[in-house]
Amino acid sequence: MGQKVHPRGFRLGVSADWQTKWFNEKKYAEWLLEDEEIRKIIKSKYYNAGVSEIRVERPDENHVVVNVKTARPGVIIGRKASEITKLRNELQSRFNRQFVINVEEVKTPETDAQLVAENIAMRIERRASYKRAMKRAISDAMKAGAKGIKIMVAGRLGGAEIARREWYLKGRLPLQTLKAMIDYGTATAQTKYGTIGIKVWVYKGDVEI
Repeated sequence: MGQKVHPRGFRLGVSADWQTKWFNEKKYAEWLLEDEEIRKIIKSKYYNAGVSEIRVERPDENHVVVNVKTARPGVIIGRKASEITKLRNELQSRFNRQFVINVEEVKTPETDAQLVAENIAMRIERRASYKRAMKRAISDAMKAGAKGIKIMVAGRLGGAEIARREWYLKGRLPLQTLKAMIDYGTATAQTKYGTIGIKVWVYKGDVEI
C-alpha cells in the first residue's frame, strides 16, 4: 500500500516553513491547543474573507503575534480598522494575552491551494457541477502561473448511491522532490447527500537549496 505523507510536513525546513514559531517545553501542550483555538476563531469568523493561512509567533509568555494571509484583507481590517480592533480585543479577553494581528494579502488566490479547495467546496454546495468547478479551478490556476495542479474530490458525487473519488491533474506535480514548492489545501462541502472532501495540490516551481 502507498504511504501518504503531508506535502508540507515532508518539506519543513527545506522548501516549506513552520506555521507556528515558538518553543516552550513546560507549556507546549497548552500553547498548542491555544494556537488551534486562535485559528478556529479567526477561520470561522472570517471564512468569507478567504483566509489561506494563520501563522502564530510568541516572542514571550504574554505576547502573541498572529499573521493572517487572506485574499480579501479589507474584510478583516474593516472600515478605519474597526474589525481588526474588535478581533484583537476578543482574543485578548479570551486568552488574557497581548495580541498583535498582521494581515497579509494573497496576491494570486487562483494558485493558493487552500483557497482553491474552499472555492470548489462553495460551488459544490451551491449545486454546481463538481466536474465544471474542478476544470475551471485548474484552468484559472494554470493561467495565473502554476506549473502544475491536481484536484481530487471524494464522496457521493452528484448524489450517487456509492461514494467514489475523482481527480484531475494538469502540468507537473513532483511530490517526491523536496525542493519542489507544493502548496496543499483541503476543504469539505456539506451537501444534501453527505459530505464531499476536496484536496488540492499546486506546484509553484523549485526553491534554491
